[in-house]
Amino acid sequence: MKVGFLTASVSRRAGGLFHSVRRLAQELASGGMKIWVAAVRDHDTNKDLGSWHGVPVFTGRVIGPAAFGYSPVFARVLVEKKPELLHLNGLWMYPSVACYRWASRRQIPYLVSPHGMLDPWAVRNSAWKKKAASWLYEHRNLRGAACLRALCEAEAAAIRAYGLKNPVCVIPNGVDIPDGQASSAAPWQGALPEGVRVLLFLGRLHPKKNVANLLRAWARAEEAAESHGWRLVVAGWDQGGHGEELRSLAGALGIGRTVWFCGELFGVRKDASLREASAFVLPSLSEGLPVAVLEAWAYGLPVVMTRQCNLPEGFEKGAAIETGTTPAEIEQSLRELFALRTEARLDMGRRGRRLVEERFTWAKIAAQMKQVYEWVLGGGAVPECVLTPAKFRMGVSQGQ
Repeated sequence: MKVGFLTASVSRRAGGLFHSVRRLAQELASGGMKIWVAAVRDHDTNKDLGSWHGVPVFTGRVIGPAAFGYSPVFARVLVEKKPELLHLNGLWMYPSVACYRWASRRQIPYLVSPHGMLDPWAVRNSAWKKKAASWLYEHRNLRGAACLRALCEAEAAAIRAYGLKNPVCVIPNGVDIPDGQASSAAPWQGALPEGVRVLLFLGRLHPKKNVANLLRAWARAEEAAESHGWRLVVAGWDQGGHGEELRSLAGALGIGRTVWFCGELFGVRKDASLREASAFVLPSLSEGLPVAVLEAWAYGLPVVMTRQCNLPEGFEKGAAIETGTTPAEIEQSLRELFALRTEARLDMGRRGRRLVEERFTWAKIAAQMKQVYEWVLGGGAVPECVLTPAKFRMGVSQGQ
């Protein structure tokens, strides 16, 4: 089976897609499928290409606006590789155009993984640009897909609410289970007092992550945090200058002594941070299914997160504390975390690790995706993870 992955970026600039698209491609390739990836070059492409070992990656320079991402590399690679199936990851950029044009001309099927980009908050963000893109190419591209991949049932519902009637397969992101020992010290070693407990935020510094309200909540709960020995570490790469806005806000709130911004974390520094942190927080306004939370659980960390992270099983299994999105709601959840006894906090993290081991390993995710590919190409029985319109209506009527 020859499958081409089309995406906008193969570097850390893609955020969670860097991990989820890369590891899915690698897991499928290790199982014998012929997988290749095409994307445009960006500032960090050369830094991260080595992470794609086992999967051929083709990148080309952007011509025109970077936000659209046009590159001749897509047409060139499609002609050379002649895929049987295409899998588009992400929306609203030129890879959507390349996918639809090639698939329609060659009469081959394709799948689309929106990765949360059709969720209501995401659609409202830069709404006029997305309306224009939808009218010009994206709606036609989405309607033509043989199957759409949702990361969770909430995303499947958002896809239906957007007006799409294609079959939808519900297949989550996966995560690798860490082993061995840390090969580096946590980046805050020497910057924070020894023995403090670190609440870690790790992700893009983007408004949808709601870190601004996390900082406001921390300011309200700072005294309780200090009395229980907690510090907040904000890690991630800046998008559009939002990181500077957050640093300015922390200064205005007067919480610089208990909040530390440590910049980007990748590789051994990220591994050490997850090993040394005491808990993880993601107060996001909108997510597909955040790899960052799965990684935190894989490292045995309890998580404070919103319902918008679309991982309700974390609450059901006692692996996470639910928070809202306002400063007052986040403050209440922080105080709940601070009040936990050490063993209760460790138990919460252990439950998260078990949840990942049971449901979110890459071997399980790739096996489900392979079934969907085979069904799209060859027909036969509909895989269990696929919601046809009839099955989706049945699920809604039964309250699922």
